Amino acid sequence: MLSVTIQKQLATISLDVSFQVDHEIVILFGPSGSGKTTTLNCIAGLTQPDQGKITLHDSVLYETEQKPLPIQKRRVGYLFQDYALFPHMTVLKNITYQTPYTEHTKQLVQMTGINHLLDKYPRQISGGEKQRVALVRALAAEPDLLLLDEPFSSLDEKTKHQCYEELLRLHQLWKIPVILVTHDETEARKLGNRILHLKQGKLTHEGELIKS
Repeated sequence: MLSVTIQKQLATISLDVSFQVDHEIVILFGPSGSGKTTTLNCIAGLTQPDQGKITLHDSVLYETEQKPLPIQKRRVGYLFQDYALFPHMTVLKNITYQTPYTEHTKQLVQMTGINHLLDKYPRQISGGEKQRVALVRALAAEPDLLLLDEPFSSLDEKTKHQCYEELLRLHQLWKIPVILVTHDETEARKLGNRILHLKQGKLTHEGELIKS
């Protein structure tokens, strides 16, 4: 269970949100500049809130006036919109940048079908392949939470739907909390169990999602 209650003053809005995520895929939905990415960054530890509390299972990630838990100890996988792969590293080195190549990682590589890409560089692989590499890297550390910031927005429709199926399959296997930021309503209905609408830094409403 992830529990988030945070406030943070941004350049144009005041972010003030409170929500919980169980072992489900929750969609964070809203216009650009509403605070979606900042919310993910606060959970991951890349940005610190002004005040509030963030807990993941029994771990306190952040609490007002307490020293925040370091990023590397948060057990949070983060899949960025641009995948953030290191261009000078092979796929294998990208995956094992902070995690040894364990049997667990090998299984992830096999499940996602990227065995043949391990010696290639990011410039030599497609967008869908980059997405799978970034997903394996995010899951290799066996995270307790997965954050995805519009990771499918630049993919063609065929590749996008292949990645949807991969994410749903892995979520069934892992059963961890997932937060997905998207602008795409079809994507939200395909992947999400629940949706949180964010506007001008505030959660306006939430609801269950009927799968499309």
